[in-house]
Amino acid sequence: MATDYQRTLGVIEAITAARDQCPSGRARAIAEGALANLAGKGGASLRDQAWLVMNALLGWRGERADQVRRSLAAFLE
Repeated sequence: MATDYQRTLGVIEAITAARDQCPSGRARAIAEGALANLAGKGGASLRDQAWLVMNALLGWRGERADQVRRSLAAFLE
C-alpha cells in the first residue's frame, strides 16, 4: 500500500509521527514530552506543544518530514 504524503495529518498524529520516525533523538524526546504534556494537561497546551515539536524538526528531511512539518504549520496558522 502506497503512503500518501500529501495528506494533512492531525496534530496528535503529526506529533506521534515525529516521536516514532524522526531520526533526531532530541526531536523524538521533545515530541514524547509534548504527548506526555497533552495527556496530563489536555488540549489547553496543544498549540504550544505543536510549535515546540515543529521547531525541533528542522533537520529532519524527506517526504514524511515535510508532511509532518506542513501539517503542524497548517494547524498553527
